[in-house]
Amino acid sequence: MDIVHRAQEIHRNHFEPNAVQLSSLLSIKTGACPEDCAYCPQSAHYKTGVVAEKLLSTDKIIDAAREAKRYGATRFCMGAAWRAPKDKDLEEVIEAIEGVKALGLETCATLGMLTQEQAERLKEAGLDYYNHNLDTSEAFYDSIITTRTYQDRLDTLNHVQACGLKVCCGGIIGMGETREDRAAMIATLATLPTPPQSVPINMLVQTRGTPLDGMDKPDPFEFVRTIAAARITMPSSYVRLSAGRHDMNDEMQALCFLAGANSIFYGDKLLTTGNASVEHDKNLLQRLGMTVEDSSVR
Repeated sequence: MDIVHRAQEIHRNHFEPNAVQLSSLLSIKTGACPEDCAYCPQSAHYKTGVVAEKLLSTDKIIDAAREAKRYGATRFCMGAAWRAPKDKDLEEVIEAIEGVKALGLETCATLGMLTQEQAERLKEAGLDYYNHNLDTSEAFYDSIITTRTYQDRLDTLNHVQACGLKVCCGGIIGMGETREDRAAMIATLATLPTPPQSVPINMLVQTRGTPLDGMDKPDPFEFVRTIAAARITMPSSYVRLSAGRHDMNDEMQALCFLAGANSIFYGDKLLTTGNASVEHDKNLLQRLGMTVEDSSVR
């Protein structure tokens, strides 16, 4: 109760207390990823039933962004299942970024590891945010991923921040980590040269065929504690309820908002997994007396 109370106090000092920012997420290149992230249905290492698809056309991406805006989203996030994008791939993504920006939406992309030059090209194209999650603590990381290191993740974040892009970076709860791991992840995020402007906190979505399928689910209150810790240590950052919301009841989501969450992924699908429906979210926000943030205010 104390940590939630403290988080709510800090939240009110930095944000409109009853406003929530809406982001929409689209998988623009799905499956066949060479990484072995133990939670991910898009990894080529596991048989999960996800069908690999090539990069979507720019027109399809822009159509999806237009639909997201119609439903109220203010930020459109594009995710591609790559270890690292090739320069040719980046050119096509840049075309999509420019098209989405023209709609008046904030843009975000998650494309894997970037070089400094690639980060600068994305910045020049008008990208607002780059997502690259740490996932967990450095101590627990090797239990989840072996195809790249924790330092690889930090290097990409350094490249992104060095060119002035905003950072979207968080982690996943429910992979078998300890409370100490969750605290260490939050501490790493909060002590980056500049804390992430957006911090997605995900609940593991268990997928048949991945190594983490069948894991014991974490205590919901541990998830709320993590939200509160993120708000207290990163008072000016957006803290987003991300994957796993479709398994949270309304009361748990309300407690997360009370603990300082002020952003959600909006739309019926997140990359390849389900999400709470648009109508359900509208109803929940209305019942809680919450409003959608006007992106022009901040």
